[in-house]
Amino acid sequence: MPGLTPNGRRITFIRGIDCDFQPSQVNDAMKVALMIGDVRLLEESVGIAGDIFILDAAVATATHFAKFSPAVVKKFLICVQEAYPVKVKEVHVINISPLVDTIFKFVRPFVKEKIINRITFHNDMESLYKSVPKDLLPEEYGGKAGSIVELTQMWKKKMAEYTGWFKEQEEKKANESLRPGSPKT
Repeated sequence: MPGLTPNGRRITFIRGIDCDFQPSQVNDAMKVALMIGDVRLLEESVGIAGDIFILDAAVATATHFAKFSPAVVKKFLICVQEAYPVKVKEVHVINISPLVDTIFKFVRPFVKEKIINRITFHNDMESLYKSVPKDLLPEEYGGKAGSIVELTQMWKKKMAEYTGWFKEQEEKKANESLRPGSPKT
């Protein structure tokens, strides 16, 4: 999201779309999430005091949930928690349902305790506004940061600008023979 909170934190707003997808596409979605994060980090022009993630669980269904394998979720969360250069300060989950509790129990073993303690579930938007400045949210959520459509188009354009850079990154590989110690899985 554009703008920083008063304490200098960047907000990342994540909302799924209601669509049918194949389990094989979960890896693609996670890769795109990390690619967006890469661009965001490259474009960051000021130091930030951590990240706030807002997850809208409105479209989460049991059918969607069934397409996520524990192995893929574990790898993604290890990557985000251990290797990605962001400091997760807050995670807010909105539009919760009983299914969200089931999903949380599924991912909890893969999430560091420090991060678990930073997750807040909100029953309504007023509860979220007590933690996150309302103006920094998309218009559909009562904010002034632009509409979801505008923000999505902006990010699609931004990602296209980095096509060459992403292609270069695909060529970069670690030479595992140079890694000290035994391999880690």
